[in-house]
Amino acid sequence: MPTGPSPTARALRALEILHERPGTTADQLASLLGVTERAARRYVGILREAGIPVESTRGPYGGYRLGRGTRLPPVVFTQEQALGLVMAVLDGQPNAIDADDLVGSALSRVIRALPESIGRQAAALRAYAAATPDRHSARPDPAITSALIAAVADRRRVVVSYRGGSGEERDTEVDPWAVVVRYGRWYLLCRSRRADAIRTYRVDRIRAVRQTPHAFTPPDDLNPVAALEENLGAGWKYPTRVVFHAPWEQVAPWIRPPMGSLHPDGEECVLVGSTGNPAMYAQEWLAPVPFDFSVEEGPELHAAVAAVAARFGAAVSPSARDRGGEERLLGYDQG
Repeated sequence: MPTGPSPTARALRALEILHERPGTTADQLASLLGVTERAARRYVGILREAGIPVESTRGPYGGYRLGRGTRLPPVVFTQEQALGLVMAVLDGQPNAIDADDLVGSALSRVIRALPESIGRQAAALRAYAAATPDRHSARPDPAITSALIAAVADRRRVVVSYRGGSGEERDTEVDPWAVVVRYGRWYLLCRSRRADAIRTYRVDRIRAVRQTPHAFTPPDDLNPVAALEENLGAGWKYPTRVVFHAPWEQVAPWIRPPMGSLHPDGEECVLVGSTGNPAMYAQEWLAPVPFDFSVEEGPELHAAVAAVAARFGAAVSPSARDRGGEERLLGYDQG
């Protein structure tokens, strides 16, 4: 769809919004269009003048709705947009190369609906591209994900059946704040009613979602991505405390929120957090940081760092047996 600043483009965008979100109020429509409320009402008037039935209802549950039988104009993509869409799908869902895949079949329908010149390019990209699945990614059930998104949008409390990493399954009542995609995994950021604390649940481990009649209000200053990152680095079994022998401003760009909180300490800085996997913390998170550091806490992380150091040390310090083999080889060459 055109998204330029012209009145026609904004009127078409208003039509699309009303189709996707029945009950959109004038102020909501204005916010989505990036115009004043008065201008939003004017675009609704343009649609009505064009013969498109737009109904309005007053009251707390009111807003604009399209009348029955309204047909939208076809969605139009440029060649760059179409190819970008196919690339994004294959990047996030490598199995979509297969037309029998759930997402792959949907992508086939989109390609068939494109104009021939653009559709031919999109189909060629899909046919000749190859995608490697991300071994760390986990695909959640679309129905579960849809139910969670609906609850987030409606601000409706839910009961989720969750299966933990050890296989145990439990029901818990939560306020669903957001669904966040992070490095190929989908997470539900929420507040647990039982624990009265922020929790993150992997959506692929949620087996069922049941909405309740109870509403909730998320925090006004909620930043879902930042809140998720911070929560992923807190509350784990093994505490961590690492002192970096470098200033905070130099170390900070290398520290991801799940690693913990980084605080300046004179000419050094201190990273305080927790982990459920000390070996991963040492090898994948600490090892790439290009500054000297000391592990002050806890013993599990200390042992994990020592194991990584020993392995790297062995890689550059040949054993006595290796040196003997080298000497025998040199003697053979000289003889």
